[in-house]
Amino acid sequence: MEQSEGFPPVARADARILVLGSLPGARSIAEQRYYAHPQNAFWPIMRELFGIDGHYVSRCDQLLENRVALWDVLHRSVRPGSMDADIQLGSAVANDFHGFLGDHANIRLIAFNGKKAEQLFAHLVSKDNVAQGIVRVGLPSTSPAYASMPFSGKLAAWRAVLWNVAE
Repeated sequence: MEQSEGFPPVARADARILVLGSLPGARSIAEQRYYAHPQNAFWPIMRELFGIDGHYVSRCDQLLENRVALWDVLHRSVRPGSMDADIQLGSAVANDFHGFLGDHANIRLIAFNGKKAEQLFAHLVSKDNVAQGIVRVGLPSTSPAYASMPFSGKLAAWRAVLWNVAE
């Protein structure tokens, strides 16, 4: 079965927040952009929190201006479809967090976009690769597959965590 490949990070050296998903879904891979599914709440939440809007490149630039970086826990894995539950752990390869965090020494918060990202990070990334003092927080998934929480609840949870660090 074919492996899904993740994207390079969207990050500047002065980033304070690192938002981690699990691995891009089929739509994101096809369009080569983070959170491409039109029902994914990630970009609408960023619009509400930081006023981020416009086309994809512009949204990424605005995210960087707000010192927020995007990446995924996994570099690659077998994942038939787009559901996190379909990620085959035996084929999962984590991204290089030791190198990334070494190059982004201002990161103060790792925010996991959903439980699967948080679980994968805990399972695959050595604690030695994460500097002490970096807070790790699980947030509700912005995926349309996580429909049990309305947008307002997701927004409130993301706001409570990100606003304190981004300022």
